[in-house]
Amino acid sequence: MEKLRRVLSGQDDEEQGLTTQVLDASTLSFSTRLRWFAICFVGGIICSILGTGLLWLPRHGIQLFAVFYTLGNIAALASTCFLMGPLKQLKKMFETTRLLATILVLLCFIFTLCAAFWWHKKGLALLFCILQFLSMTWYSLSYIPYARDAVIKCCSSLLT
Repeated sequence: MEKLRRVLSGQDDEEQGLTTQVLDASTLSFSTRLRWFAICFVGGIICSILGTGLLWLPRHGIQLFAVFYTLGNIAALASTCFLMGPLKQLKKMFETTRLLATILVLLCFIFTLCAAFWWHKKGLALLFCILQFLSMTWYSLSYIPYARDAVIKCCSSLLT
């Protein structure tokens, strides 16, 4: 009975499976979570910048750009898993307030790679990369209270 109480209260860390420890960010120290967040986020930025540089290669430049830019955005998105844990991240991604933005981001990832590799449409791949940027920005703004409302208000004032 004592063992069950320790497991349910989370005190029996060494008997937790590796999967459980990885999926629960609280098993990592705050400094470790912060370190891996920074590594993943900076790695994502480097991939995106590298992809932009590879865009200008004469042969297969668009494919390399699409892969590195998409991987960079995926790494940046995944970096927050280290701060809150993958399961909590997935729950937050699919909350009603950011469901549409999440779907747009994921579709842009897929369509960017499809346009570059299967459809062989450079212009379409570039368009989907731009849409990736915009949808990732909109998704990121959903975590800042009233940020989306401010952007909408600012854009509507520019249009009128």
